[in-house]
Order: sequence, then C-alpha cells, then structure tokens
Amino acid sequence: MLLAAVGLSGCNTNAIYGDDLYNPPVYWGSHVVKPGETLYGIAWRYGRDYRELGDANGLAPPWNIKAGQVLRLDRKGTIRQTAQASSPPRQSAPAPRPTASTRATAPPASRTAPKASAPASQTRSVSQVASDIRWNWPHSGTVIANFSESGKVNKGIDIAGNPGDAVKAAANGSVVYAGNGLLGYGNLIIVNHNEHYLSAYAHNRKILVQEGEEVKAGQVIAELGSSGTDKPMLHFEIRRNGNPVDPARYLPRR
Repeated sequence: MLLAAVGLSGCNTNAIYGDDLYNPPVYWGSHVVKPGETLYGIAWRYGRDYRELGDANGLAPPWNIKAGQVLRLDRKGTIRQTAQASSPPRQSAPAPRPTASTRATAPPASRTAPKASAPASQTRSVSQVASDIRWNWPHSGTVIANFSESGKVNKGIDIAGNPGDAVKAAANGSVVYAGNGLLGYGNLIIVNHNEHYLSAYAHNRKILVQEGEEVKAGQVIAELGSSGTDKPMLHFEIRRNGNPVDPARYLPRR
C-alpha cells in the first residue's frame, strides 16, 4: 500500500475511483484536468464537494478549470456555510395535504369532501418535499439495489427498466455534467439543485440535455440504457455537500 501511495502521489490512476469496494472521499494525490472535464465531475469522482475542492485549489465561482491544470487532492478546502446549510435535511416532510379548514370550504351537505383527499394522496406518491426541494422519482421501475454504505457499497439506488425508457429529472436544477468520463457510470448526467444538493443519473443509453441547461422536475433528460453496466437500469444518486445520501430519504413513498 505504501508503494502504491508513493506511485500515485503525483497523479491518481483509474484504480482510485474504478474500484467498487473503495469509497471516497479522496484526500491524497492529484488530478490532471483533461479536455471537457468540469470541477463538478472531478469532485464527484473523488467523493468531494465541488466547492470544497475548488477552495482547496484557490478557485472561486464559477469554478472554471482548464485542460492540463493540476488539482491537488491532498488539500482540504472550506465550504462557505449559510444558515440553510446549518439545518439538517428534512427526511420525510410531506407535500401539502388537505386540512380540516380546507375541507370546511366545501358545501356542508356535500359528500364530495372526502374524495378531495384522493388527488392529494396521489400527489404525495409523485413528489416529496425534503430539504426545500420537491423530489420526484426519476423512473417508475422497480428498485433492484438499495443504498448501502457497508458490504457491497452502493452510493445510490439501482432502478430496473427497459432500454429507451424515459429518465426524468428528479427536481428542478441545472445540468453541470453530461458525458461518459467517469468510470463505472457510463453515460452520466449530474444536476445541481442548489448549493448543497446534486443528483446523478447513470448508465443512460442516450443523453438528451447539455451542460448548462436548466431542467424542470419530471423533464425527460435521458434514455435508460446499460452503458457502463451489464444490464439495462438507472443508477440514481443524491449527494449533499459532496457526500452520498440515501435517496429513499428524499424520494416519495410508493
């Protein structure tokens, strides 16, 4: 291990992020920027927050980097916290639902008031407000692998589907990465939702959006595929300040 560390001290090889059993963040070595790479994609690869990694290398918004630039991974930067950042994410805040006062607005003798709760229930199955973001399922398929931080590490969830199925943005945001430069992810899209949350959509057959494009929740952003894996599926991740979190805490219950 010592020899390996010495050998990689100048520039990390693919092994550092290609091993499924190795779980970043990485705080050693360096990375030489390749053409087309973004700080978002590089930070995702090494399990770092893009703001922290940028600060560690003397960068500032809009986090511009250029090919050939060396990013030091052995330095730790600072994330400029805000009041919102200091509050923990709400894990299960439900979407608005009818209350007694809402139902009271219906005609007193009407029997339609109880039925009014049905659409609200359906809405909660489609979207969920958590951490001030309204989250939606990116695909309606069956979850075949859950989030796991031990054993066989899975930094997100895997959702079964058929090639060509629509992959949808889980929430409003901006596309900060669209490409296939991250090993193990195939054709990957990363969406920035706010200063704390990113989501990722991997193994796509076809990417339908471009970097810098604004997307809306439910918008089709890709076609489901098997790039970077052995069967058709969507690998979906949510990261808070660069750290993988369990999407089940944010997505609505089915």
